[in-house]
Amino acid sequence: MTGKGKLWTVLILVMAISLAGCAGGTPVENPSQDSPGLEALQQQIEDKDTEIESLNSEIAQLKEEVEELKAAPPEDPVPMSTGPTPGASLLTTAMEAIDLIEDMAMSDLDVYVHPAKGVRFSPYDYVDLQNDIVIQAAQFQNLVNSPVVYNWGEFDGTGDPINMTFDDYFDRFIYDVDFANPEMIGNNYKIGMGNIINNVDTEYPNGQFVEFHFTGFDPQYQGMDWRSLKLVFEDHNGAWYLVGIIHGEWTI
Repeated sequence: MTGKGKLWTVLILVMAISLAGCAGGTPVENPSQDSPGLEALQQQIEDKDTEIESLNSEIAQLKEEVEELKAAPPEDPVPMSTGPTPGASLLTTAMEAIDLIEDMAMSDLDVYVHPAKGVRFSPYDYVDLQNDIVIQAAQFQNLVNSPVVYNWGEFDGTGDPINMTFDDYFDRFIYDVDFANPEMIGNNYKIGMGNIINNVDTEYPNGQFVEFHFTGFDPQYQGMDWRSLKLVFEDHNGAWYLVGIIHGEWTI
């Protein structure tokens, strides 16, 4: 029981004693010595007195425990992640990373970023090694709320430049749906397929990926509003480090 819970218990017991005291102390007007209910009433009073003594004892014990809890040192904070665990599976590491992405905790995700290669951001399934933005681990600390505008590529269909801050790109091309709770997960298996070339395997020949996928949201679109997010990892010193974040959706 927590300290707060014990304090509530003490208050409840005090109220119980007060009620018990009221019940036990109710006077009997002109009781008749030969009244058949007198002995029963006296027995009730004795029972209440016994109950009060028991409650007082329990309150005293609870007060001692509450004081001990107050005097105890605070619990150690949850340690910050030190990055991917050597020997951990690809899926385990990907689940840890997607949880941080869900919270937009880029300053914590940095320890999962490949220390030499950084992370390449691809707004669509086609990975463009020449033009896709690559961000190094040290830069992750200052990504969120940064006013810097990047050119992340071109919008499908119009060809207009994707000129966005990281926050805007995150909302549109990283976590536009709840990928931490997907309908399907592909472990090195492509799920979402559209008109665009899906070249994750050829552009990351040393990588492996986990795809978080939704088959669609509005029935009228018959699955054409599907969404995917691929997290691509490469082995580094026996652990999986993030090298690519690929957003997938239906393209024209």
